Amino acid sequence: MQTAQTTVDPAEVAKFEAMAAEWWDVNGKFKPLHMLNPCRLDYITSQIAAKFGRDLTATLPFEGLRLLDIGCGGGLLSEPMARLGATVIGADAAEGNIPVAQVHADQQGLEIDYRHTTAEAMAEAGEEFDVVLNMEVVEHVADPLAYLTACQQLLKQGGLMICSTLNRNPKSYAVAIIGAEHIMRWLPKGTHEWSKFITPDELFGLIKNAGLEPTNRSGFVFNPIAWSWSLSDRDLSVNYVTASVKR
Repeated sequence: MQTAQTTVDPAEVAKFEAMAAEWWDVNGKFKPLHMLNPCRLDYITSQIAAKFGRDLTATLPFEGLRLLDIGCGGGLLSEPMARLGATVIGADAAEGNIPVAQVHADQQGLEIDYRHTTAEAMAEAGEEFDVVLNMEVVEHVADPLAYLTACQQLLKQGGLMICSTLNRNPKSYAVAIIGAEHIMRWLPKGTHEWSKFITPDELFGLIKNAGLEPTNRSGFVFNPIAWSWSLSDRDLSVNYVTASVKR
């Protein structure tokens, strides 16, 4: 059997390997994700509930859904999805993230299947999911279209993919590179490469070429006065998120 091709960029993986132990430090290198997480969860849960007809006020609204968190990191999204009743598989190309995520899940009494693997390897193995969470990963891979195609293959017919990334424009360079990495020092310098950011129209094109149908896109907007994030239907200028389905 041939080894599955991979879109993993070793240099990108190395960046996150170096920060693995800090995933659950709310004031550490992943502070921006901890701040963004409630907003991300608001979007994710509302899209899943709408797609699968689930009541978010129920005790386990996502029970019966098989969910993949690709690029799971330390489990910041995997854990809340498990608490909502989904059967969660968390996968990451950075091997050092997996024991960090597994230990934290065990401490929380959560059953999550964490794996050191890639989207391509899982697709070749025939894995299928109702939902694929693909958050802040596509800007780090070597071949976005091949990667998104693997994600499409991982979805069941009628499945839902949530994909977020960073827009590519002067504002995103100022905010995500100069602001977050150099001024605020929220992230180590070099965490992101602006040239690998993807505009919303480019991402929609990639998603369509991968065999999925885009259904929604929204912006994650940071308010420096309120020091909080919110969703916007109009402002996709820096961080944004998309939903797409496999018809």
